[in-house]
Amino acid sequence: MAALADKLEAIELSVVVPVFNEEDSVGPLVTRIHDAMAGFSKPWELILVDDGSTDRTLPNARAELFRPDLRLKIIELQKNFGQTAAMQAGIDAASGRLIATLDGDLQNDPNDIPRMVVAIEERQLDLLVGWRKNRRDGLLLRKIPSWCANRLIGKITGVKLHDYGCSLKVYRASIIKQVKLMGEMHRFIPAWVAGVVPSSRIGEMPVTHHARHFGASKYGISRTFRVILDLLAVLFFMRYKARPGHFFGSIGLATGGLSALILFYLAIDKFILGNDIGTRPMLMVGVMLFLSSIQLITTGILSEMMVRAYFRDDETTSYIVRQVVEQEQADA
Repeated sequence: MAALADKLEAIELSVVVPVFNEEDSVGPLVTRIHDAMAGFSKPWELILVDDGSTDRTLPNARAELFRPDLRLKIIELQKNFGQTAAMQAGIDAASGRLIATLDGDLQNDPNDIPRMVVAIEERQLDLLVGWRKNRRDGLLLRKIPSWCANRLIGKITGVKLHDYGCSLKVYRASIIKQVKLMGEMHRFIPAWVAGVVPSSRIGEMPVTHHARHFGASKYGISRTFRVILDLLAVLFFMRYKARPGHFFGSIGLATGGLSALILFYLAIDKFILGNDIGTRPMLMVGVMLFLSSIQLITTGILSEMMVRAYFRDDETTSYIVRQVVEQEQADA
């Protein structure tokens, strides 16, 4: 009866972990999370999202289903969709009032999760981000690019955090489920959340960070260039998601204004001063600016139409689930 009552009781916390080719880490990861949450007094669940692993990550994860004292759900994606899509799949499947996310490579410490749950309630936040204050990664390839990216992201988005890239975060489910993660935008989750709630409800706290024990990092120095491109997309969506016509239209009007000045000057030069303008490069520039202005304004109008269609029908997902296995099915 007690076990039945526990199952019927609302889940307080969902711990979501995307994994990809972490066959050596997934078993110890589940054990560490289980041990870290041993003193948690309210019901909680663990959701592992296998992002199309090609090694024994999935069988090793399924072996953990037979733990009698762990509410575990495994989501198997049909192929490798990327960490952002895997994280979105786990968030969509989460039942908890709060959701915690962390990496599956054992670098994040699950012992920080209970402390973060207490902190997010005490500080009345909607998102609490982990800060890897003593980061156990290489200086040149990881720390320096990360430091530069964090400074740049904070300056552009206005959300001042020391560590955007830490996957260890705790959210209020009602807030994070309003945010749709696409592409590789998991690095900018605080910026997306800032589009839903005031930035004053986003905080951070120092967390433990361990060196990687198994496998190799999935990221390299090339990630820096992708971050820059993603940051431009974040800036656009934060300011112009609901009104892209203003973005393209303002550039188009500025271009058209410059074109009008050039053509007006050439008209005076031709019809009043009597000079020949047919071979002047300025005429070509004025005409090209005019055509660019028309194209930009038209693009703005089309983007406004697309935005309205997007908000009417926003049911698409960035992942495909092959199957979901839960504890009850494993027991059967």
